[in-house]
Amino acid sequence: MNEQKYTIDDAPFKKFHFRIAGLTFGSSFCDGYSLGIIAMALTVFGPQMNMNAMWTGLIGSSALIGLFAGSLILGRLSDRVGRQKIFLVNFLLITVATILQFFVSSPEELFILRLLIGFGLGGDYAVGTTLLAEFSPKKYRSSLLASINVVWTIGYVASNFVGHYLGQGGSDSWRWMLVSAAIPAIVVLILRIGTPESPRWLVSMGRVEEARQIVKKHLGPNVEMGEMTTGTENQKTLGFRGLFSKKLRKRMAFGGIFKLTLVIPYFAIYTFLPSILSTMGFEQNFFADTMLNLFLLVGAIVGLWLLAKFSRRGFTIGAFTILTVSLFSLSLLHNSSQFLMLIAFLIFTFFMSAASNLTLVYPAELFPTEIRGSGIGMVTAISRIGSAIGTFLLPVSLSSFGLSASMAGMAAILLVGLIVSIAWAPETKSLSLNDASNPLLEAGHPPMETDIPFTKNEKIT
Repeated sequence: MNEQKYTIDDAPFKKFHFRIAGLTFGSSFCDGYSLGIIAMALTVFGPQMNMNAMWTGLIGSSALIGLFAGSLILGRLSDRVGRQKIFLVNFLLITVATILQFFVSSPEELFILRLLIGFGLGGDYAVGTTLLAEFSPKKYRSSLLASINVVWTIGYVASNFVGHYLGQGGSDSWRWMLVSAAIPAIVVLILRIGTPESPRWLVSMGRVEEARQIVKKHLGPNVEMGEMTTGTENQKTLGFRGLFSKKLRKRMAFGGIFKLTLVIPYFAIYTFLPSILSTMGFEQNFFADTMLNLFLLVGAIVGLWLLAKFSRRGFTIGAFTILTVSLFSLSLLHNSSQFLMLIAFLIFTFFMSAASNLTLVYPAELFPTEIRGSGIGMVTAISRIGSAIGTFLLPVSLSSFGLSASMAGMAAILLVGLIVSIAWAPETKSLSLNDASNPLLEAGHPPMETDIPFTKNEKIT
């Protein structure tokens, strides 16, 4: 009796999928923890160093600036030299820079190290997400990619509790806060040794036999590669120029604006959450801080269900609508009831966390294999430079214009995301990675043909 055959897209979930997911989740945990712990550390470090609002904003946004450069450079490099090398090396950089934070003696030194940490994490957003998407069966792809955000949120929430505990340790407590992020980083670095290359990338480079051996070894002898894209003479024209070609520029614009308008308010608000709560009248209020962290975590988990229940477009448009209304309501409620302000903030927190699942799913589905690393890297870079600017400007805005105007400005950014999503968001749910990444897929409509314009589809067994 013949054994049932599968392709990568419909293969059963195996221990190897769990491993790749875990290694990608590890990076996401480190990113969330790193962002959360800097907010806690700055409450001690800032006064010690007599930092003004500008330096507070610079250090708060430094990792995001590094993320911009790392996702752009390392994402593009992953399309040229492969995913696996960068998947390992960038975490060596993250680990070393994280440890060195313990020894800084000035805002300038901390700023540089946070840039390096962000650079490595930016590369991991592009490469880790790409590698996970290219190994995942389509049945589990969205859940696995969205779970990256859940783990990010766990890391962020964990950093808040660790920060509260370590913050009682005196004037050097900020050093222990920052270096505590090295513990998960070292674990991830060690476990990533031996990670295989993406078969889809190998096929796109014409290295079919290597790809076949990896599939057989890690996914099983009954798993074939199925229909994949192999390089053509047009492949040399890909890269950043290809992202802005006529066929892909709408997807590039949607991916960049969609993620940008979600992460600007997310990173800006939660990097300076203690300051915002203080402005709302919740200074030193552990209950409000705990409730917001709880809603962040629950929202991310419920977001997995929403992603499975609703279409990509429906979830995206609905989330942007609720986020815009809730944040604008918060801007109107300032100086009124603390209870109503907290309710509006909790609603915003819940749906922002849920919607953030989409920022890990959509970009991986927007671009063909040969350009996926570059595409995810570019989308991440656009979003991170925007969030870095927003994070830098928020403390300045709060001190100059107040909470109401600052939150209204963030609501306006979300409104832009809503309009762009209505106009351009494609529906990619339940499609194979090949079909989902087809640039001919218009907003809300299935693909009209299966060929991806840049490449040649071949069934490879």
